[in-house]
Amino acid sequence: MTFGFMLPSRGPLTRPENLSSIAKRSEELGYGFIMFPDHIVMPRNVSSQYLYSASGVFPGTDNSETMEQLTTLAFLAGQTSSIRLVTSVMVVPHRSPVVTAKALSTLDVLSQGRVTVGVGTGWLEEEFQALETAPFAERGAVTDEYIQVFKELWTSDSPEFDGQYCRFSNIDFLPKPVQKPHPPIWVGGEGRRAIRRAARFGDGWQPLGNNSRFPTATAEDLAVGLKRLDEELERAGRPAGSLEVTSRMLGYSLKKDGSATASDRTPFSGDSGQIASDIRQFQDLGVANLVPSFHGVAGLAESLEAMLHDMEDFADEVMPKV
Repeated sequence: MTFGFMLPSRGPLTRPENLSSIAKRSEELGYGFIMFPDHIVMPRNVSSQYLYSASGVFPGTDNSETMEQLTTLAFLAGQTSSIRLVTSVMVVPHRSPVVTAKALSTLDVLSQGRVTVGVGTGWLEEEFQALETAPFAERGAVTDEYIQVFKELWTSDSPEFDGQYCRFSNIDFLPKPVQKPHPPIWVGGEGRRAIRRAARFGDGWQPLGNNSRFPTATAEDLAVGLKRLDEELERAGRPAGSLEVTSRMLGYSLKKDGSATASDRTPFSGDSGQIASDIRQFQDLGVANLVPSFHGVAGLAESLEAMLHDMEDFADEVMPKV
């Protein structure tokens, strides 16, 4: 089992000295990867519904500051030496696919093969409008095509593509990524189309957990999602269980003053032994990577000290018991 976590994406912890401290300390503590989300602008008037909160409101709307994903990971590549750098997730339709493929390939070269490309279709229609992307309603088809563009550029000696949204030929694309055949692609999303996309194009599946229509936060719910994934893999002609699965530990809360009682305990809360037991349930399902939530869904921690304290407690008290 490998553990990683989401970096803060806005607020004081995104200052370069703080992000650098967090990334460096994560390597020292034995974390396998760090993740960074993707928003370019935050529209002032939002009517789009966010799937991952009960209210349908994105938790970050009260703070419009947002660091650009690839730039941030490139900065952290230079601050670290071994930890993997994960886009979680990249909103694929937001950027030109050829430019994005080049940026990711460059990042993989500069980090010496440490990039994992988490991908998703996005949800915030108003942001799509501001970026003048392909139509929001077509974002699923755009994402599928752009993933194929990435792979063509990363793997072909003479890349060419003739699709609905992207066309090119008679070009060189160098340097190729360090990782062969290409950096792993983790597909985010829990719905039917997302799971189909993971089965067709992905090296991994990355469900968030608190999608009200397709929950995967508990081992029981995730098992249902994994069954659907295996069915789609078989339809795609790929072996069941062949994707690397990364899951969030929603509700993570380590209690040092004794174990929680069964009646009031939620998954990933309680003492270190109880949390480790929950983790083993996910491990038994074949989950390869777990992501504790150190700083809450809004991406804000009280302080650098609080963030580092959570990271150290998990590494010192929970990891050894898994």
